[in-house]
Amino acid sequence: MLTPERHRFILSLLQEQKVATVQELSAATETSESTIRRDLVQLEQEGKLTRFHGGAQWREPSVKSEETTIAQRLSQHEAEKRAIARFAASLVKSGDCLFLDAGTTTFYMIDDLPPGAIVVTNGLTHIERLLERNIKTYLIGGSVKGMTKALIGKGAVESLKNYRFDKCFLGINGVHLEHGLSTPDPEEAFVKQTAANASTEVFVLADHSKLGKTTFSFVCEMEDVTLITNDVNDQQQLDPYKKKTKVEVVTP
Repeated sequence: MLTPERHRFILSLLQEQKVATVQELSAATETSESTIRRDLVQLEQEGKLTRFHGGAQWREPSVKSEETTIAQRLSQHEAEKRAIARFAASLVKSGDCLFLDAGTTTFYMIDDLPPGAIVVTNGLTHIERLLERNIKTYLIGGSVKGMTKALIGKGAVESLKNYRFDKCFLGINGVHLEHGLSTPDPEEAFVKQTAANASTEVFVLADHSKLGKTTFSFVCEMEDVTLITNDVNDQQQLDPYKKKTKVEVVTP
C-alpha cells in the first residue's frame, strides 16, 4: 500500500471509529508498526489526528478564531515559554532595535534583554517591566484590544511604518507546515505582518502546543522566519519544520 493510500485509509478508519492502536493499523494496512508510527507523526503535524501512546484518535478539522486572555496564557506551558524566551533574548545585542510583539512568551524575554537594547512594542503588559529594566521603549499607537492587551488597528500599522528593526520577535497561535503562521485576529495579524516587513530578521516564538495548528488569520509563510520552539519527546516531529525553515530548539 502506497503512503498516500495508507494515509487515506488511516484517516478513514479513525473518522469511523474515532480511535485506533498502532497494532490495529499495522495489521489493517499490512505495514510495519514503525511505518505506522511515522505515518501518525506526519498526519499529526498536518493537523489531521492526535497521537497518544500506542495509537491515535480522530481530530475534527477546524480553524480556530477564539482566543484566551493574557492571564490564561501565562499559566500554559510556562517552563517551555521561559526557555524559548531566554534563548530569544540571547540573540539580542546591546544597541539592537527590536519589535517585541504583545504576548506571554515575548513578555518573558524582557528579563533577559541586554542593557542598551531599544524596544518598540504593541504590548501594554510589557511597558512596566521594560521601564523597570531601564530599557529604552517606544509604544506604538492604535486601539487597545482587551483580550490580549495589544495595540492593533490602523493607528498601530501607521505607527510601525515609522520604524526599521534589526530583529522582530513575534508570538503566534498556529504553526502549520502547509498553512504557515497564523493568529485568530485579522487586525493583530496585520500588525505582525507590518512589523515583520520592517525587520532584517524575524523570529517566531512558539511552544510545541502551537505546532500543527491553524487559526483564522494568516501572518506569513514559515520560510520567512526563524522558528524558536521547545524540545519534544519525538524529535522526528520537528524534522518537517526544519526542512521548511531554520528551527532553533531549546530545552526547558
